[in-house]
Amino acid sequence: MTEPVLISWSGGKDSAFLLHELRTSGELEPVGLLTTFTEDGRSGGHRVRRELIERQAAEAGLPLHPILLPEAPSNAVYEAAMAEALRGLRIGRVAFGDINLISIRDYRKRQMAALGMEAVFPLWGRDTAAFAREVLRLGFEATVVCVDTERLDAAFAGRRYDEALLRDLPPEVDPCGENGELHTFVHGGPMFRHPIEVRPAGRVDRGRFVFFDL
Repeated sequence: MTEPVLISWSGGKDSAFLLHELRTSGELEPVGLLTTFTEDGRSGGHRVRRELIERQAAEAGLPLHPILLPEAPSNAVYEAAMAEALRGLRIGRVAFGDINLISIRDYRKRQMAALGMEAVFPLWGRDTAAFAREVLRLGFEATVVCVDTERLDAAFAGRRYDEALLRDLPPEVDPCGENGELHTFVHGGPMFRHPIEVRPAGRVDRGRFVFFDL
């Protein structure tokens, strides 16, 4: 019998690939998606509309466990909200889609251990260039919804995550955005029953970061 696991779900390609990989390998059984939302109904970090994340969960056939946060929460507030969301779920593991940022991995391990849970990282150590090509080979459809303009030109916001985008990325930019250069929203792929229809709703500049609303 496989062990149940929650997936830390951003709505982007890494977490979506993680769900597909866990289901394919059968080593752990995904039983829910864990997503942070701010008070204005946007996902934490990527600022995707909550209804789109809910649609992803429905197409993945999994319950969504929201973590509600104020805008720009402190670590203490974030950790308290995470603890409250996980309390009573009776699930011992949370899977994260991190690939190579050691500081983030170590933080997540400490955070989960403090809650009596285990953080697991099934994608850890992948070559990000090969990973990006595998995402496309498997038929993932995604749009860039956030760009850190100190690392990447704002013009990449709103572009499809495809071969053309990978060719156009500057050589110093990680193709998976592992250093925070870009974030995506996945609207199609093998982990969903049906593709999710999205429409562009414009670009939003928030200082250093540019978001593309869907």
